[in-house]
Amino acid sequence: MTERIGVIGVGHLGQHHARIYTELLDASLVGVADSNIERARFIGEHLGVPAYSSIEELINHKKVDALSIVVPTSQHYNTAKIALEAGIHVLVEKPVTLRPEEAGELLELATKKDLVLQVGHIERFNSAIRYISQIHPQPIYLDSRRVGPFSARINDVGVVLDLMIHDIDIIMSLVPSPIAKIAATGSCVFSEHEDIADAQITFENGVIAHILVSRCAEKKCRQLEIVERERQITINYELQTVQISRCVTNSDGQVEIRETPVFPKSEPLKLELADFVRCVKDKKPPVVGGKDGKRALEVAVEILRQINAGSNKELRNAV
Repeated sequence: MTERIGVIGVGHLGQHHARIYTELLDASLVGVADSNIERARFIGEHLGVPAYSSIEELINHKKVDALSIVVPTSQHYNTAKIALEAGIHVLVEKPVTLRPEEAGELLELATKKDLVLQVGHIERFNSAIRYISQIHPQPIYLDSRRVGPFSARINDVGVVLDLMIHDIDIIMSLVPSPIAKIAATGSCVFSEHEDIADAQITFENGVIAHILVSRCAEKKCRQLEIVERERQITINYELQTVQISRCVTNSDGQVEIRETPVFPKSEPLKLELADFVRCVKDKKPPVVGGKDGKRALEVAVEILRQINAGSNKELRNAV
């Protein structure tokens, strides 16, 4: 039995959600919706499914088991709530909502109705991160850098909710400890939202994580360094590679040994959507559920609060 899936929002990312559902054996794309009906029709015609102008139109016309919600962040809460109230499983792109209390409401609603609420933290499905999760690193320090050129395509949120939230989620999944302290700064450069943000998270177990995100850099970089007591792990998100370095002592002194593990690489979004379909089919909790999305959002909101408090210019998306 295949799950009947719809996609709400078929812009730059949503079009790929729709495409991938046509490629998954356990899924059947039954329709797409977008407030730009011409865009919806274009994607719908290309994939051979009907197009609608709203979520209400789609679910009133088609029998739908699950929905991917790929609309602007400000619309996540209302759109996901409509779906959950209609008894439809939901994958909502990150960040789950703009405010943690909204995320809490969606989580309660999904739990009450026994529905899957998955959050689109795609880096959890990056092949390099999947490999790392199997070797169980024991970090004492993490350094994350996610920078690149400015894009006017993302104009409803700043870099904290657009970029840094990826790294917050990954780091919190790697460090099994509550947070003791957060210190953050940031600034606007090209937009009315923060375009650069720098945060340091100190955990109760003593682990420190540093995160830098920017959309002001000419060169793109997506990298995570995990420092352990006896080795260092470097993850390149773009290339989906892992390098493990350690120092050993021999008769010539200390020598650095580097390993580059070989593992299968796949399209992260396809793995994410396949996981969503499996969770819907088998009634299993997702890799990244509503609770994870809410936790990452809470940290992001505190970082935004600190950035806003230290800025001469009030940031539009500070909560």
